[in-house]
Amino acid sequence: MCRRPRVRRSPSPARSAGSNLTKVLVIEDERSQQAFVVSVLRQNGFETLGTDDGAEGIELAVEQLPDLIVCDIHLGVVDGFEMLSAIRKNPSTASIPFILMTALADREGMRHGMELGADDYLPKPFTGAELISAVNARLEKHRRLMKDAGKKLDELRISMSAMLPHELRTPLNGILGYADLMRKQSDDLQAAEIARMSERMYRNARRLQRLVENYLLYAQLELQQTAVHAEHLREESHAINVAEMLERTGRVKSEEFNRSSDLLVRLVDSSLAIAPGYFSKMAEEVLDNAFRYSKAGSPVKVESEVRDYGYVYSVTDQGRGMSPEQIGGIGAFVQFERKIYEQQGSGLGLTIVARLAKLHGGNLEVQSRPGNGTVVKITLPQA
Repeated sequence: MCRRPRVRRSPSPARSAGSNLTKVLVIEDERSQQAFVVSVLRQNGFETLGTDDGAEGIELAVEQLPDLIVCDIHLGVVDGFEMLSAIRKNPSTASIPFILMTALADREGMRHGMELGADDYLPKPFTGAELISAVNARLEKHRRLMKDAGKKLDELRISMSAMLPHELRTPLNGILGYADLMRKQSDDLQAAEIARMSERMYRNARRLQRLVENYLLYAQLELQQTAVHAEHLREESHAINVAEMLERTGRVKSEEFNRSSDLLVRLVDSSLAIAPGYFSKMAEEVLDNAFRYSKAGSPVKVESEVRDYGYVYSVTDQGRGMSPEQIGGIGAFVQFERKIYEQQGSGLGLTIVARLAKLHGGNLEVQSRPGNGTVVKITLPQA
């Protein structure tokens, strides 16, 4: 007969209407230790939930959404590591601060816990003061991160509301204009004219699609910068054939700008642990900039090499270049000399590339001088 997990919910201390106690979930199969942790937390004004089973703890976390979880590593069927992994994989619980308790705080186990997303370790035995200090420190850090995330979100709303209408309206007006013309004058248009209009509508629709995708991806990456456990929001990473993907992306992008003869490719292959969609997006954005801001007939070089510190992918163009101040000011919704040069775009491309590179342990480097073209290098760790 299976033993049913013991779930203890502490009675809430007396409180005034509208108050909101901080809720802590405690998972500990040693009853005396669980009682000690729960008692200390209650004495310090926390509402507590207690269970001696990891599987039950996962259910309680999803159901109750506590402000913090304190969990022993060595449990029954579902141990602390497995519970932590499940908590981090669930979007509704992924950002909850998580403290692991253990009597065997070995370095390998601690590293494994941190890789899974643990926020802190409490080696047993610990005092009530040490418990409260760890709990308060984790909660305060979480509050700061949530405050920063809220600030980032507000800044994002302001930036997007200022730039979005113009950038989306331009391709949309093109689609509507050609569609209206075809609708009203369909009987008078020749097949060649219809084909030209259809092609322009398609190009505008593709531009609109790319803008929307970039805005959504940028918003996601902005929030990941301050999310408590951003690594668990990444796409599934795979070891990919990068040379083949880079060559295919370069060919598609050069054809899009009718500049196939300008593309020069020299690539070496390597295996990178990265989501294919993310890597393709990085290559696409860098190539789009190179073709868009250089003249037809000038070369766009796509190269890669393997170094001790990682895989380096670079794109070199002969465009108008950038000053050190402009390179330092690269960011979303930033466009340089727009009043001098007629150009389209939201300024999101290189910002997205930089964020994606950083998210996967790499970096973005831009080398440029006015009038001398630009070299963009992406460095990523090999699988």
